[in-house]
Amino acid sequence: MISAIKLIDRAVKRTLTAFCAILLLMMVAFTVYSVVMRYVFKDPPIWGDLLTVLSNIWLVFFALALTVRDRDHIALDLIYDWLPPKAAFFIQQFWTAVIFCLGIVMIVWGLEAVATMGGKYWEMWYFAWEDGGIVFKPNYMPKKYAIAIVPISGFLVCIAALASIIEDSSRLMAGTYEQSKDVDVN
Repeated sequence: MISAIKLIDRAVKRTLTAFCAILLLMMVAFTVYSVVMRYVFKDPPIWGDLLTVLSNIWLVFFALALTVRDRDHIALDLIYDWLPPKAAFFIQQFWTAVIFCLGIVMIVWGLEAVATMGGKYWEMWYFAWEDGGIVFKPNYMPKKYAIAIVPISGFLVCIAALASIIEDSSRLMAGTYEQSKDVDVN
């Protein structure tokens, strides 16, 4: 069972890393395309800047979950080195629990924001599910699609924080616990 959980953990990490790489590539492509169209052809796309910003936002929120799982978030490593290992462990677990609570806040208020978000991006087309099939909508993508990343990221942050807490706790009980900067979760 433990090997299955580790396999799922690695698969999720690779998937999120791939999404981040794709989003970064999209940001660069949208920016280059917009700049070339603006300055060379004098005909910039109206959607270029918006897609660059949306790609950036989604990238940052996916990367948040990765940093929580890899324990690469802002930490007090210098203080952890000065403290006894058990004290450092409890402080690190406290901050991971705080991050878990942040994930809960992102889920709760993110879902509320998605449900109540009004307005549409007039320059964006989108696909929708209607009458049992996917339908192309030529304009006016709802803004709630753009902020849907907040509850998604909140869920991923909660899972990552729980996985880190469980992994660190099991290592502490086994006597193999090391500080986060020395841990390789692969």
